[in-house]
Amino acid sequence: MASEFDVVTGAFSYTGSYIAERLVREGRVVRTLTRRPRPEQGSSRIEVVPYRWESDALVRALEGAGTLYNTYWIRLARGQTSFEEALRNSRVLFDSAKRAGVHRIVHVSITKADQAPYLSYFAGKAEVEASLKESGVSYAVVRPTVVYGREDVLINNIAWLLRRIPIFVIAGSGDYRVRPVHVDDVARICVEAARSTVDFTIDAVGPETMTFEEMVRGIRSAVGSKSIIVHSPRWVLLTIARFLGIVLRDELMSAGELRGLMDELVATDGPATGEVSFLEWVHKNRETLGRAYVSETKRNYRRTG
Repeated sequence: MASEFDVVTGAFSYTGSYIAERLVREGRVVRTLTRRPRPEQGSSRIEVVPYRWESDALVRALEGAGTLYNTYWIRLARGQTSFEEALRNSRVLFDSAKRAGVHRIVHVSITKADQAPYLSYFAGKAEVEASLKESGVSYAVVRPTVVYGREDVLINNIAWLLRRIPIFVIAGSGDYRVRPVHVDDVARICVEAARSTVDFTIDAVGPETMTFEEMVRGIRSAVGSKSIIVHSPRWVLLTIARFLGIVLRDELMSAGELRGLMDELVATDGPATGEVSFLEWVHKNRETLGRAYVSETKRNYRRTG
């Protein structure tokens, strides 16, 4: 007998919301572990359970679930929030899923997670993957590159800057490769991965490989920007990002994120698993892309206190 529901961590967050929406469209009932209130347009078929990083509470929340779709992680260490804490929470989640009898875990990671031990974000992701593989639960690891979509932060804010500043600064040569993938493709890959009984890892990558500069120029063309693109040393861009972060009360880009980008950690040589064309998407959404700044800090910290 099939399980009656699935669990999505963060079903009101970015990637999690697309996974949850796809499951609801397919007729599944979704339960979410979240720290966010249900949005006004949120599906009534999504049952809300607040995050409690305590094993017995998680077991109760997960009992009877067919698949656990895990999108939980943190972008940056901030205040009392750390990568070490996120790793501990992830281990408790996987152990609780096993105790609850969850059939399968689909975990959203990052491309080349195991190839960057020098970056806390990637190293933490690699440790979470290892913990999942040791959990004893059937699993699939989905590794996206740069994820974009209508609620995206990075691509939207690049467009926002291109609309408003006369000079756009790119660190280094700008010839480091990216393979952006649409968030709906990531959700599709995750849901398809849940249908298998084989343990595997798959990259979620779009159909286009381009340099970072080509990506920026594509956005620039789509939004009709006249901004001049210039190149600078890495430290210059980080200084500018810190200054803008103070003004905007946000963190535009960390040193680790920039290094990961320049080291091509968000590009792979394998076949495309995503279907949506990045360049076609930015032109299709050119009227709304970058009209308003999207604050990562406000989205993930201030609203929830």
